[in-house]
Amino acid sequence: MAATIGFAAPWVLKKAANGFARSYVPLINSTFSPYKTLRSFPFTSPLTFPASGLCHVAQAIRGDDKHAIEEVKHILEMAKRASSRREVLHTNFLTPPVLKESMLTLEKLADIRAVAQGGYPQAERCRISIGHPDVLTSDPDVVAALSVTGNFAFQPCSHGDYLGAILGTGIAREKLGDIILQEEKGAQILIVPELVDFVISSLDKVGNVSVSCTKIPLISLDYEPPRTQSFKTVEASLRVDALGSAGFKISRSKLVDSISKGEVRVNWSPISKNNTILSTGDVVSVSGRGRLKVGEIKTTRKGKFEVELIRYL
Repeated sequence: MAATIGFAAPWVLKKAANGFARSYVPLINSTFSPYKTLRSFPFTSPLTFPASGLCHVAQAIRGDDKHAIEEVKHILEMAKRASSRREVLHTNFLTPPVLKESMLTLEKLADIRAVAQGGYPQAERCRISIGHPDVLTSDPDVVAALSVTGNFAFQPCSHGDYLGAILGTGIAREKLGDIILQEEKGAQILIVPELVDFVISSLDKVGNVSVSCTKIPLISLDYEPPRTQSFKTVEASLRVDALGSAGFKISRSKLVDSISKGEVRVNWSPISKNNTILSTGDVVSVSGRGRLKVGEIKTTRKGKFEVELIRYL
């Protein structure tokens, strides 16, 4: 998920720098857990934060997603509080762009250890645990898993069906992690531990299918790497309407219409301009059509762009 054009004003996050001095602490360590999508950054110098990093956050997250910028700002405030009070704090499940920018920014904080967990290695939505290295000495148990089963053989349900059913119980979206579809078997969902019992007792139907929920250990999650199909296209520009129409095999006018309806996201953030420029690593999703990732970009002799597009199946 590379930073893309579409900058937010740097002043949006400058207030989060209050109390932080200007310094930079390099990344010391990064580790990964095979079951919890663990990313850990421990530091030992006094807590400091570079103001320039705040500007970077505002630029890296698309300007029209002010909510995401505020989320990162809130996480920085959590880090300062966790360090000064020597306590461990946990975020809700974060979207991929907020997760990425938060972890990149937390790398620059001292006297802080940050651990991101989503329940399994490919998890997109993760929670971050933040604490002083002397206090956050082990991986917190902040992600739980549920198995949702029912007779889906003749009435298959989509990701949206499961999500809608779970949110219909009154749970906020940020309390839910990924939803792993298992076709006729049902699905497995990641959730905050404190809501496990509530969902088990409240979720009784997905779509028109009666279901039952049981708690399962994270090691029992049944996931597979996403299936993809790669192909190349030559375009005159790297605009989202050009690459999106080529990637989703639809006319540019249809994609522009989807953008105007708020159905198109880049790196999980909604966009409103069809001339948004894409770069390698960007992920484009369109409601009802799936998503694709921008791969390698080369310039042709005629000044056009040969772009690798990776379509998620």
